[in-house]
Amino acid sequence: MPQFDPSTWVSQVFWLVVTFGCLYFLMAKLALPRLASILEERENRVTGDLEKAERLKQEAEEVLADYQKAIADARASAIASLKESADEIAAKGAKRQAEFNAQLSEKTQIAEDKINAARSEAMGHIKDVAVEVASAATGKLLGADITETKVSKAVDEVLGERG
Repeated sequence: MPQFDPSTWVSQVFWLVVTFGCLYFLMAKLALPRLASILEERENRVTGDLEKAERLKQEAEEVLADYQKAIADARASAIASLKESADEIAAKGAKRQAEFNAQLSEKTQIAEDKINAARSEAMGHIKDVAVEVASAATGKLLGADITETKVSKAVDEVLGERG
């Protein structure tokens, strides 16, 4: 093997140094700066994307908070509107109920007055009817006519006891 021959070592070491120097120069001046710029660009892009993602996350949280606030406001407004409507309906219902009660009370009073008037009128006529019936019944039972004054006196006594 020629590599192990000590007489060729000097030329091998020379070419090793020349080749290593050329590769070092090429790597130091061309390849590594390009790799460094690519890595730096990638790192800047990742950092920018992370910052953008963080900013978008904060914006999304703000939008969510605004949305939840809008929903809460809408809910509160709806509840207030429902309460207002319910109160309005209750007030109208109470007003109608009061009007109905007043009308009913008025009609009831009118009906009671009519009933009392009819009762008074009937009680006034009942004596006349009772006298006529008693006269007719006694006349048929006894076969004799009884004076109206006696029958009227007897009817007054009976009505006085009931009355």
